[in-house]
Amino acid sequence: MKTSRYANTRQKSCQQCSSAKARCDRKQAGCSRCAQRGLVCTYAVAKAASIPSPGSEFSLNLNTAEPVRSSPHGTGTVAFAASHGASSFAVEADTHDGLDFSRLNLTCPIDVERIQNRWLNPYFEQPDQSIKQYPPMIKRFVFRILKSYAAMAARGRATLPFVHPTQLDVPGSYLATCLSLARVSDNPLPGSEDAAAAILQREMDAITAQDQEDADNVTTLAAFQAYLIYILILFFRLNQGPGPLFRSAMTTLQGLACVASRKGLVCAADATHTRPRWEEWIVAEAKRRTLYVMYLLDNVLSDQENLPTYLGTELRGLPVASDKPLWQAHTRAVWERDYNVFLAEWSEQALTIDELWPVPPEMDDAGIVRRRRRVDHWLENQDEFGTMLFAVTGCTHGSV
Repeated sequence: MKTSRYANTRQKSCQQCSSAKARCDRKQAGCSRCAQRGLVCTYAVAKAASIPSPGSEFSLNLNTAEPVRSSPHGTGTVAFAASHGASSFAVEADTHDGLDFSRLNLTCPIDVERIQNRWLNPYFEQPDQSIKQYPPMIKRFVFRILKSYAAMAARGRATLPFVHPTQLDVPGSYLATCLSLARVSDNPLPGSEDAAAAILQREMDAITAQDQEDADNVTTLAAFQAYLIYILILFFRLNQGPGPLFRSAMTTLQGLACVASRKGLVCAADATHTRPRWEEWIVAEAKRRTLYVMYLLDNVLSDQENLPTYLGTELRGLPVASDKPLWQAHTRAVWERDYNVFLAEWSEQALTIDELWPVPPEMDDAGIVRRRRRVDHWLENQDEFGTMLFAVTGCTHGSV
């Protein structure tokens, strides 16, 4: 195919300015508008939208829910009916080159089997089981937050707060397919909701048909994230639940979470208070964020079915969401610089999720003061995901 003479010379606005229909000064390192608003500035790569990889493209007929062609693993780029338009996801230009996600040195400090068996909690009491009493206000808050995640995935205008931007650079992954297929839930035609749901459920089946135990860290994470996003869309966008289907889907999701978690949830370097590789940190942080979202979704679905919700005591000791500068770092050099600052500020262990839970009755006044000081320090550098977790835990468990 002959390439247009303008293809390489015309520089388009960044994704954020384009979505807002705002003027962009098109600085590759990050435009001024995004810098002022603290946004992640990304630019679309033209070749990603023009030349699909062989054997990975298929189109969807929303009237029949039949794919025209699909890759063997149920992954690839999706071309939608004209009513939905083309789906393209921006990646940062020349900032993620040289990433190597092989040989990740991660560890798992928790009993992951309890994640897989979490669906049994309402039926078989666990020794340290504790029922959460969600205030009605927090129930509505969590519901609206998760609903917004489903909308973000459907519209493709922003990166989900539990998906790292570098993950969008992996073509043909479970996650890439999911974020493309999510567009079927963006203003579906009347009466097409069930057909769109059938498409997503088919991809969910494709994920579970593959043996994730033998897959690498990046693949199991993408499978876990994609399955979670499918459930969010089915519930919040396509009105498919709750019910037996969702209870079965959540059981499957908890199994995928268990497999992904077993391969490591924290960087081994954390034990020696040293800086890990950027790739290791990306995978560990994205896994934990996805895990926390899954637990919030489990609480929402349990409440919808009038089942009790339980404190995730099996997650005790896991680091809570990391600093905003680390999550939004554009390059390895920027991330390494910010991580060095993080290590200097957190000479002790970083804040863990259980430090946002109820204060143990045996903790003395000095311990309570120390914990609150640590939580305050953590909040200084949080993005919207971290502040959301604090709002939910703080209003549920009281002041921390």
